[in-house]
Amino acid sequence: MLISVTVIASLLFARDMLALGSAYSADGTGWNVVRLLLFAGVVLVLVYGNLVYQVTRLGYFLRQRRHRPPPFEHLAACRWEQAPPVVILVPSYKEDLRTIRQTLMSAALQHYPDRRVVLLLDDPPHPTNQKDAEQLVAARQVPTQVAALLQEPASRVEQARRTFSARAQEGQVPRQELLRLLDVYADVIAWFEHQAAETPQSDHTDVMFGRLVFNAHADLLRTTARRLAEAIAEHEIPAELLQREYRRLADIFRVELSCFERKRYRNLSQEPNKAANLNGYISLLGKRVRKVASSGGFPILTNRSGADDNRDQVIPDAPYVLTLDADSLLSPEYVLRLVDVMESPGNERIAVVQSPYTAIPNAPSAMERIAGATTDMQYIVHQGFTWCKATYWVGANAILRKSALDDIRTEESERGLVVPVFIQDRTVIEDTESTVDLIARGWRLHNYPERLAYSATPPDFGALLVQRSRWANGGLLIVHKLLRYVRAKPFRLVTPLETLMRLHYLVSIAAGSVGLIVLLFLPLDEDLGSVWIPVTAAPYFLLYWRDLLRAGYRKGDVFRVYAFNMMLLPINLAGVVKSLQQAWTGRKSSFGRTPKVAGRTAAPGWAVAAEWLLLAYCLFAAVSDAFAGRWLHALFSLGTAVALGYAVTVFLGIGASREDLASGWNGFLSRCRGARLPWASFGNGGSGD
Repeated sequence: MLISVTVIASLLFARDMLALGSAYSADGTGWNVVRLLLFAGVVLVLVYGNLVYQVTRLGYFLRQRRHRPPPFEHLAACRWEQAPPVVILVPSYKEDLRTIRQTLMSAALQHYPDRRVVLLLDDPPHPTNQKDAEQLVAARQVPTQVAALLQEPASRVEQARRTFSARAQEGQVPRQELLRLLDVYADVIAWFEHQAAETPQSDHTDVMFGRLVFNAHADLLRTTARRLAEAIAEHEIPAELLQREYRRLADIFRVELSCFERKRYRNLSQEPNKAANLNGYISLLGKRVRKVASSGGFPILTNRSGADDNRDQVIPDAPYVLTLDADSLLSPEYVLRLVDVMESPGNERIAVVQSPYTAIPNAPSAMERIAGATTDMQYIVHQGFTWCKATYWVGANAILRKSALDDIRTEESERGLVVPVFIQDRTVIEDTESTVDLIARGWRLHNYPERLAYSATPPDFGALLVQRSRWANGGLLIVHKLLRYVRAKPFRLVTPLETLMRLHYLVSIAAGSVGLIVLLFLPLDEDLGSVWIPVTAAPYFLLYWRDLLRAGYRKGDVFRVYAFNMMLLPINLAGVVKSLQQAWTGRKSSFGRTPKVAGRTAAPGWAVAAEWLLLAYCLFAAVSDAFAGRWLHALFSLGTAVALGYAVTVFLGIGASREDLASGWNGFLSRCRGARLPWASFGNGGSGD
């Protein structure tokens, strides 16, 4: 119904603008026609985004209503014995140790039998300062520490399994064996509960980690234990059933954890981005390699296919690769449920299945909480994309089919070497570009309609700036790929709905940011006002507000989200400019990793200055428009100023703004003093003409 309201109001707005355009043309006022076209174009772009949200929201709720996930116990019984191997890759760059440890524990304790976890450290292998060197040494030890923690319950379960096997050969009573098995289950559940109790509760991330990784796993095992307890009343219990249950318990803790650093090898890509880090290890899957010294100072990994030498290292292949950012947490059900989707009949052409991440709840600061709110609303949009057959890979977590990666593999020349590329790094949004590569090859992507993954949200403006400017950088560069895909496919394979959804995802940040800037800086007279504009926007804000409440946010957070989005204008525009710069120069943009550090991340002075200057302009425009009698534009400028005023005082902080501005100014002066200015040579005793 509300979609109809927006469509009808948009058509009536277009009718009003056409009538006004006819009047302007008759008067011969060319500037007014240009102004009208700009204004109407911006409004229609915003309506486009409005309708995308409403349509994807509809798809999200329809998918939720139809979703009937099989009980986890049923999945475990059906899939456990034939579960294909999964390798879990955790790319990390200068992450703090707690973040790495929690993510690795979340990956290692997946309730899935055949898995390996590899920490892909991307820190410089030879740090130039003591702090980074100590951090790198400590990070290398985290997989070993996690494995040691799991060793103790693994040993107890393995010992119980062996003694059961010995007794089973002697013909022990099955009912007594089941009671012993329940004791083992109780022991393992107690271990998980103890780990949850021992987890530090320093912040909301710790709380979520304990609940999602330890308590959730204990709950899964309790369900299994209850099912087994109900079987005690049966007269005969097959020994194979007990053997399978022991094996399942042992598999929980039977996981290989390791660390890999591609920058330590000269023949692997050294490009400073996450895609290159993942590509480096994916290229080694299924190979036998040996480290060989080279003249360049770094060793190389040589392929030893066909050889059999104990000095070689075998890197097992896997049909599925799970990529997991080092600030993310997974439910213990994640891998089994998503692999079940991949393995189900009819899904052989699904290349990527994921549970789009949501924010870790109960963030302490307003900034982190509202940034998380926008992430949670994007979860709805991404679920709706799948309903529209327009799914995009969101890189924080996903299970990738290895054969699909092989299908889009290319090769690039780097430092005179040929390096394989599976996930493209031509843009800094490698997951988005790889999506287009996959669908162009006939692969599909799928969002699983449950919240099984959570990721950290930037806690301050400095970290947010790095993340959101990266998100805004690259979409425009991929549009030509998408259009080529649309032109190459028959109409029945690429519907207009899919095209509109995919196109919006690529251009929305650029188009929306430029459009809002145009509305702020374009002098709008009363004649451009239309009663239908607020009617088109009302359904969007009403539904967005309702969805925020359903997600557990506060009633006033819809205003805070608006203020947050106004604050993002300079950041988004900076990302768009980088995209245009890359398109012009042909040089890749630098990959900005979102900082995760203790304390506040300092923001560059230009960004803070841009926020305050935009606020000053909005206040000036509100006053200027009021004096000129442009009351509607004055109201819009004043409302934007109020939102920006809230954002810069609450999200940025006045004290932090002062520090970052002073630091930026001092840095600018230092660069000026160190530079040779063009006029410096004049008056210094020239050539004596």
